[in-house]
Amino acid sequence: MKLKRHPLAWAISLALVPAVWAADPVELESVVVSASALAKQSHEMTTPAAVMENDELVLRREATLGETLESLPGMRSSSFGAGAARPVIRGLDGARVKVLSDGVELLDASTISPDHAVTSEPLLAERIEVLKGPATLLYGGGAMGGVVNVIDKKIPTRVPEKGYEGELELRANSVANEGAGVFGITAGSGHFAVRAEGAKRRADEYEIPGSPNKQEGSYNDTDSFNLGASFIGERGYIGMAYGEQNNRYGLLAHEHADCHTHGSDWHCGGHDDHDHDHDEHGSVPYVDMRQKRWDLRGELSDPLPGFELARLRVGHSDYQHQEVEGGEVGTRFDNDATDARLELTHRPLFGWRGVVGAQTLRRDFQALGEEAYVPPTLTRNHGLFLLEEYTAGAWRYELGLRHEWQDIDADGRPDTDHSGTSVSAGAVWTFAPQYSLGFSLTRSQRLPTAEELYANGPHAATRTVELGNVDLEEETSHNAEITLRKFSGRTTFSLSLFRNQVDDFIHAADTGHDIGGGYREIEYRQQDAVLTGAEGEVRFQATDATAFTLFGDHVRGRLRDGGGDLPRIPADRLGMRVDQRFTPALNGQLEFYRVQRQDDLADYETESGGYDMLGASLGYSGSLDRTDYLLYLKANNLLDEKARQHTSFIKDEVLLPGRNLTVGVRLTF
Repeated sequence: MKLKRHPLAWAISLALVPAVWAADPVELESVVVSASALAKQSHEMTTPAAVMENDELVLRREATLGETLESLPGMRSSSFGAGAARPVIRGLDGARVKVLSDGVELLDASTISPDHAVTSEPLLAERIEVLKGPATLLYGGGAMGGVVNVIDKKIPTRVPEKGYEGELELRANSVANEGAGVFGITAGSGHFAVRAEGAKRRADEYEIPGSPNKQEGSYNDTDSFNLGASFIGERGYIGMAYGEQNNRYGLLAHEHADCHTHGSDWHCGGHDDHDHDHDEHGSVPYVDMRQKRWDLRGELSDPLPGFELARLRVGHSDYQHQEVEGGEVGTRFDNDATDARLELTHRPLFGWRGVVGAQTLRRDFQALGEEAYVPPTLTRNHGLFLLEEYTAGAWRYELGLRHEWQDIDADGRPDTDHSGTSVSAGAVWTFAPQYSLGFSLTRSQRLPTAEELYANGPHAATRTVELGNVDLEEETSHNAEITLRKFSGRTTFSLSLFRNQVDDFIHAADTGHDIGGGYREIEYRQQDAVLTGAEGEVRFQATDATAFTLFGDHVRGRLRDGGGDLPRIPADRLGMRVDQRFTPALNGQLEFYRVQRQDDLADYETESGGYDMLGASLGYSGSLDRTDYLLYLKANNLLDEKARQHTSFIKDEVLLPGRNLTVGVRLTF
């Protein structure tokens, strides 16, 4: 494994070594991961999992989900400006990473293109769970990168003890003159509870390091609201919520070209001469997005003989966004989709306890206008899944099985149908009171998406002409992973090694044809690939008030048989974090990490330079009457480093934001 290290990182590592084994043990709080289906704690799972909640989530939250999570080992952001950033897990993104709202898909258009926003609002999240690796068969064999599950409060699951509870938060930052606020209140009595919540963000163009200029078009205006209600009984609840989100953000480095085809050959000339009418944010193209969403959730204990729990999740989305340039709508994307799943947890049978369930997805997608490079499609996907566990002494065994059927109807193109079977086997060995060793083997199949099958035309976000391939077959991942954990005591750690060999890996291969206008021609092809990596963190509680954490990650992705490196693979990262409690009410954190130069490149890809990131935060908490409060101050990129995210399509044109100070207050009552 190649891992370049900054001199300061070496010093941090050496300083921690003698301290890691020196202190008396203490117990740390356990975290239950709801996305694990069997409600296991993170150290009981066969694959790595991380949870972000409480004050940590408040301090880590950014405008997008990708930015919020990228501090976790193995996580990065696709970073397409201020409004669009999907999570990247172990170098995989797009359809290979499932982003869920309490178990069901977001049903937006973010998997179609990196410049499309993820419609999960971090300000409204109560907890965010990350499951890494393809052993997440409950949510689809295609999630070979992992799953991000966002837990919210929009559908009440209990009646507040005092009849009401709520939260209010206001925050502002310096780098983009951002102002943001969020409110939520839950009220109820007897068996009924209702919930109202909303968030609003307005951010100007952000400042870039080492320059008096701002990143043109990097604004982000968002507002969201949800209304929900539940009936809550002794054995469970059933509830429904309706919500809307409106988002307007600039499309950075978004350049149209005059592209046309002669038969099967594409040619692009100079950029389109749009009449760039200026609005309040200038002439940069922008997205005007709106999503209407309905959610139905329910849980019932002892639903049938032999079963202890039933969980129902249904989400329906009416999504639309317009890409506006020169005051005119260039392209409109519509996505009308429904995702539903039912899970039944059965009681132990011959010592095995597990979950059986079914899931169905219907997605009606169309793009109209200049960038309609994918024809209207109707996708139907159905799946059956089973997850079983068996515990014997210090060992816990886990078996998973999922089968999916998919058919896609496309206007004017051949219809396609695929099916795939995914299986997983894993075990966790708690070989000492504070230690566990988890390992898993997974064979998962991902079915090709409509974009990979049917794309045919220019895509301004990536400056490519995309050519789909209706002959694509399922891609098959064989993943092996081992995770060593120490989950209690003054020293805790989680260290993982993985190897993911993907047969018939679907990728956008550059054809080598320079078609002009600054555009490249890419074609979706299949070739075997392999991704290997390591990630982890070690935390040492030096005193009751001081803790040190060393963290890092590494991933390498290559096409086999001389195919070269995969594109946009994150560079190696190594860092250290210091948590300090100054008084019972005042806590601080200092974090430094080094991102190395990325020079393992795919064809026609440019390298990214290394950079150092320094951040800090302070939080002061207390109570006033019946209200708890948190005052916080955090700083990002204190060194004002010129940083480029290698996972981003637009890294060569767009820098990450410069030095930024955020101040906020959060009230809970």
